[in-house]
Amino acid sequence: MRRASRALLGLFLLGTAAAGAAECKGRVYLTIDTGHMEPAEAIVAILRKHDVRATFFLANEPTKRGDSSLDPSWAPFWRQLAAEGHAFGNHTWRHWYFRRDVGADKVAYVSRDGKTELLDQAGFCAELRRVESAFNDMTGRSLDPIWRVPGGRTTPRALAFARGCGYPRHVHWNEAGFLGDELPSERYPNSKLRDRALATIKSGDIMMMHLGIWSRRDPFWPELDPLIAGLKARGLCFGTLAQGRG
Repeated sequence: MRRASRALLGLFLLGTAAAGAAECKGRVYLTIDTGHMEPAEAIVAILRKHDVRATFFLANEPTKRGDSSLDPSWAPFWRQLAAEGHAFGNHTWRHWYFRRDVGADKVAYVSRDGKTELLDQAGFCAELRRVESAFNDMTGRSLDPIWRVPGGRTTPRALAFARGCGYPRHVHWNEAGFLGDELPSERYPNSKLRDRALATIKSGDIMMMHLGIWSRRDPFWPELDPLIAGLKARGLCFGTLAQGRG
């Protein structure tokens, strides 16, 4: 009797899993870059509500509480996300911008206020490995071998340097997946951004938003709740970029 019951239970679970797979008409990928971190816990609560795993790209950015996003004080936050199965990529330590290749072996790394450093392969890797080290100290695990350049603009040498540092895959985002949370809310109100995303995002798209944007007056992040619900209602499932894309 017990053996028969276990067999019936196994068939039920298999059927449930198959039904769930059949309902998935495509897969999309939510990526979230660090920011001023004020809405970080609320954004993660939305992900938990919908049982969604995201891919986070980490840089050491100033936060509204006066520290920075990779300070040890954020260890409980990142450790919990790691335990919940999210993916994590490198977004550089200082969140500067790679503007151009210089000479035979350097790339220009430029701050928001115009300060420029010329990085060779070793300097480039040191910038990325500071993120690796901080994340590993806080969570006990490594970053996934993916990275995203700040500002979305890279160079051929920066891509080659990253491969040499153990990051073979640079992750951009799709035009439809640009959620617009960094755009001025006066010209791009939340409802417009949400409706555009719901209408245009399709299977395979990579979406991008932030854990807080300093410049936007009306934060977009609360729209993540209806956005996820709407995309799921269309039959789209969510995956992480550590699981591959397809």
